[in-house]
Amino acid sequence: MVATLEMPETTSPTIVNQPEQVPKAEIERAMIEIEQLDFAYGAHQVLHGVNLNIPARAVTAFIGPSGCGKTTLLRCLNRMNDLIDSARITQGAIRIEGVDINAPGVDVVDLRRRVGMVFQKSNPFPKSIYDNVAYGLRIAGITKRSLIDEAVEKSLRSAALWEEVKDRLHVSGYGLSGGQQQRLCIARALAVEPEIVLMDEPCSALDPIATAKVEELIRQLKEQYTIVIVTHNMQQAGRCSDHTAFFYLGRLIEFDQTAKIFSNPAQRQTEEYITGRFG
Repeated sequence: MVATLEMPETTSPTIVNQPEQVPKAEIERAMIEIEQLDFAYGAHQVLHGVNLNIPARAVTAFIGPSGCGKTTLLRCLNRMNDLIDSARITQGAIRIEGVDINAPGVDVVDLRRRVGMVFQKSNPFPKSIYDNVAYGLRIAGITKRSLIDEAVEKSLRSAALWEEVKDRLHVSGYGLSGGQQQRLCIARALAVEPEIVLMDEPCSALDPIATAKVEELIRQLKEQYTIVIVTHNMQQAGRCSDHTAFFYLGRLIEFDQTAKIFSNPAQRQTEEYITGRFG
């Protein structure tokens, strides 16, 4: 239950940029370390001094109002922002298992295999269900049919989709419902055996039943993968995540265990946001 505090009404919270005071989540091992990260699109700085350790084999949710830098940070984790000419890190570092992912010599293709991504809108390829899942394997040079068959079934099972599609693998992925298409995209990401799965508002276009299936899938997947999810749905963050990071205007305001963030946040800005005072 969210704690309610008596305080004056406010339409815009005061920004407190004190990274050393951001609460640290209790974690056993950091899979991703973000250190003093500044990021800009051209002359416009969108992330300011972000310090964050993301735990392994857990779900970490990024919450905050639109334009606060959540998706930008998510896309930094597999260098998707490299595809934007004006985008650049101006200070700081991102390390995955201790390795700076922006260091010279890092294989970006391999990085994106290790760090899969599921987008806000399901984007199946104009191919069969089977070929959607097999696509990344073939790009990686796997040609043996038995290996591909095994990986397709394993990935569809991991995405809780196998029983629904096993008899129509050669039907177009476009023939699936919206929720099934999103789980197909998750299966496609899992097929190349990533270590980390990034999800950018994966349920925003889904109905409540499909959303519940994807959320249950997320809870199951954390047993094998490190998951980072961007969501505007705070109830979803509360249901799915182990840890939550709250952002405002490109700054990390607070990071802690989800239960604490929603019941007893340490920062006033966090409390104002989760109780609907702004955002």
